[in-house]
Amino acid sequence: MRFFHQGRGHGPHGRHFGPRGFGQGGFGRHWDGEREGRGRRRVFDSGELRLVLLKLIADQSRHGYDLIRAIEELTGGSYVPSPGVVYPTLTLLQDMGHIEEAKTEGTRKAFSITEEGTAHLAEKQDEVEALFSRLAELAALRERTDGAPIRRAMGNLRAVLMHRLGREDVSSETQHAVAAILDEAAQRIERL
Repeated sequence: MRFFHQGRGHGPHGRHFGPRGFGQGGFGRHWDGEREGRGRRRVFDSGELRLVLLKLIADQSRHGYDLIRAIEELTGGSYVPSPGVVYPTLTLLQDMGHIEEAKTEGTRKAFSITEEGTAHLAEKQDEVEALFSRLAELAALRERTDGAPIRRAMGNLRAVLMHRLGREDVSSETQHAVAAILDEAAQRIERL
């Protein structure tokens, strides 16, 4: 028996909510916006991710893991691109002649930007600035919505819901009552 709506719906005042109920992607550091099939919005399309990675490499030679960590830090932990997205994008940038393997010590393959890559970044400067603004907005949103008191309260709510609705004797009246309480709470938060 399922108690949680699995699809997308609309919250109070017509705002669009994802399957986790807290806007597109919800809260949490495990939000990987590349997994669109799970009902989550993409953070970047492939061309945008290429520009972000290229700009980060232009700032400093980096390997794939460094790039993943840099994006996580820029977004305050709200977006962590998967290696399955980053490494193929690095290969594509290398094939395009925008990056090349850097001469470094160690086993990890680091990349540096080429002259072609620098020229490409200069052509796309406005778009790059907009993309980094988007990353900063994600960090600001995370900071506003993922404070310790909110995380604690969400954890309490989840535990109570799992305990109360996980029993076999839960009636449809109880389910509707819980849904009404949650809807009212969402509306009250919306009006703050």
